[in-house]
Amino acid sequence: VLASLNHPNIAAIYGLERSDGVTALVMELVEGPTLADRIARGAIPLDEAMPIAKQIAEALEAAHEHSIIHRDLKPANVKVREDGTVKVLDFGLAKVFEGDSQATDLSHSPTLIKGTQAGMILGTAAYMSPEQAKGKAVDRRADIWALGCVLFEMLSGQQTFSGETLTDTLAAVVRAEPDWDALPTTTPGAIRRLLR
Repeated sequence: VLASLNHPNIAAIYGLERSDGVTALVMELVEGPTLADRIARGAIPLDEAMPIAKQIAEALEAAHEHSIIHRDLKPANVKVREDGTVKVLDFGLAKVFEGDSQATDLSHSPTLIKGTQAGMILGTAAYMSPEQAKGKAVDRRADIWALGCVLFEMLSGQQTFSGETLTDTLAAVVRAEPDWDALPTTTPGAIRRLLR
């Protein structure tokens, strides 16, 4: 199913290899820094951040059209090539959801269909939706939430939700509001509304 994702903003998966009891996905080599590397140098100006966010959104839309939820979208899983092309990586926690997409024949992917069950927490705490942080079942909205967290981080230079410990971060996701004042004062009202 993952190999069926043929989109310019998703790193291509070329195959599945097994050797000595180890199974690995063979993925396209994507040159360039991760978005996390870029954010580590400071907040990203709006005119640079928005094209990146748009390409991430297009990658997620393509995955969702194939009934695939990424579930671990974060800056470290996004590469920005020198030409500005964005590639979303690491669908290792991806899950096939039962949706309205008929574009993918899911009958040949029982492992992914079984996926994870409610009560299991998978992903990176700072980018999880509240439902994901609570161990509840998630759908494509979890990826949209994570995209909002990534955009907030690009614009502010800081994580949307954080804490001293993993538990503190999960609690912030579930109960806290982002520090809206961390966004640059020049952030347009439409972008602020989108993030809220």
